[in-house]
Amino acid sequence: MDIQNINILLADDDKADCLLFKEALEELPVSAHLTIVHNGEQVIEELTKKGNKLPDVLFLDLNMPRKNGFAALGQIKRNTELQNLPVIIFSTTSDLEAVMRVFRDAAHYYICKPADFSQLKKVIYEALMLITQKNNPLPLKENFMITGDSIIIPDSTER
Repeated sequence: MDIQNINILLADDDKADCLLFKEALEELPVSAHLTIVHNGEQVIEELTKKGNKLPDVLFLDLNMPRKNGFAALGQIKRNTELQNLPVIIFSTTSDLEAVMRVFRDAAHYYICKPADFSQLKKVIYEALMLITQKNNPLPLKENFMITGDSIIIPDSTER
């Protein structure tokens, strides 16, 4: 998978967070198509629509109406056609119990939404770099949280 043509599905009910995600993505040196849904039911509808190509990655909020991220993740991982979809939890909660629950439920990575915009860009970029690596097995527990702390974003003017 090429980081330059990545198809992203973002599931988040917070419209301000969706806008920040979109703006951060636009400032990164990547070419991406972003689709946004606002609850867990819409996630499943989008992923199971006949004729729809699956996204390359799903960024999934945990606290959403109608079907939360925990339920959506479980449904995705129990579906043989969806279970290999990389799912990155993208949530405000840093509760260790919630983090361990989605780790056990086979999410690929976990991002605790940063308050700082430059940090948001770093975690999104790190997530996209990790997911687009050739063989992308589920990470070990110690590599599950994406922090962006060691990421340097290349200059986007070089595109």
